[in-house]
Amino acid sequence: MLNMFCGFDAREAAGYHTFCASVINRSTVPVAFIPMASYGMPQGTNAFTLSRFLIPYSMDYEGRAVFMDASDMICLADVAELHTLLNQMPNELAVSVVKHEYKTKHKIKYIETPMESPNVDYARKNWASMMLVNCEHPGWRELNPSTILSSNILSTLQFNFLNDAEIGSIDKQWNVLVDEGQDSKNAKILHWTAGIPAFDYYKKAPCADLWRKEWERATSLFHIQ
Repeated sequence: MLNMFCGFDAREAAGYHTFCASVINRSTVPVAFIPMASYGMPQGTNAFTLSRFLIPYSMDYEGRAVFMDASDMICLADVAELHTLLNQMPNELAVSVVKHEYKTKHKIKYIETPMESPNVDYARKNWASMMLVNCEHPGWRELNPSTILSSNILSTLQFNFLNDAEIGSIDKQWNVLVDEGQDSKNAKILHWTAGIPAFDYYKKAPCADLWRKEWERATSLFHIQ
């Protein structure tokens, strides 16, 4: 069983369900989807900005799990590959991520939606948007609802609670920031960081046709006469 924690924001519910359907349509292993909303944690531009860091706590600091931003992603590969990568993670790693190095092309994100906000550049931006998490690693032990409530959002997003050697790297295909100009060829996860094609302003975003195809497949049962 692959435990997949998925960022959920009610304002992007269409994106969340589209992502889950895209995973199910391709997976050859059982997947347990666990939505991560705010759960009382401070919110950034998304409801789940900090709650993602409660995954080890919610797993009783046992086992391994995947986190996906989900609400602004689709999956184009079999997540059985992630199951294998999780099992192969060295015990000394607390987390493995795609280590992006970029500056955003979009100074404002979620334009013309209730989520509209500045899109701030910072070190390790979007590293935490897709994570393979070793919940048993001692580096997570200090993170619980109380400590996260008092934490600095940006510092936590940058994994400053971990040593650099405890942060592993995975193939960039698992978190392609398609609206930041990253190459979508062979992408396994497409990620729209500024706004999903469900929003009017972003309906012509790069690879929007692929997002709509997954949305139509996810909702096709609702259109049966």
